[in-house]
Amino acid sequence: MQSKATTVKKYLAELPADRRQALEQVRAVILKNLPKGYEEGMQYGMIGYYVPHTLYPPGYHCNPKEPLPFASLASQKNHMAIYLMCIYAMEDHREWFCDAWIKTGKKLDMGKGCVRFKKIEDVPLNVVGQAIKRVSVKKHIEHYESIIKPGGKRPTKKAASKKKTSKKKTATRSKKTTARSAKSPTKKKASSRKIISRKK
Repeated sequence: MQSKATTVKKYLAELPADRRQALEQVRAVILKNLPKGYEEGMQYGMIGYYVPHTLYPPGYHCNPKEPLPFASLASQKNHMAIYLMCIYAMEDHREWFCDAWIKTGKKLDMGKGCVRFKKIEDVPLNVVGQAIKRVSVKKHIEHYESIIKPGGKRPTKKAASKKKTSKKKTATRSKKTTARSAKSPTKKKASSRKIISRKK
């Protein structure tokens, strides 16, 4: 659920006491381990952690007016959630995170980059802290840029499909041209012979 709160303080104040306390504990761990350069604020109706435009002017490719997201905290209808873009995008970091969480003996309820929980006791806060600490602003930007096109947008499946089709057509045309050029000398020789025989 997206909140219309304009500040983190207002967002937390809107929550029931148990959820507010749980998110405040996760927030404290994130802030303690947040690498230099990231900022906290409201983003997409949630508590967000992002790379400000002052450090990364292009912003988020989905909406350049928004700073590049890194992590988020939210109270949803049936659960609370920690959104980790670095987990979503980095496979090696994702594997580390899942292994570290499971080793604590706590159940992991996770999507591609969204960790869902219903009470704070379900969250190994030290693992969340390490996950945040491991990704500097520089590393986050470098990886982000490596997975989007130079123009600032991810290639779509449709575009990728068109590219493959175009390559196939080019290759087919090239083969046909080569085949024609290989046959043409023989035809010229044949016609040459016919002309000579007529003169005789």
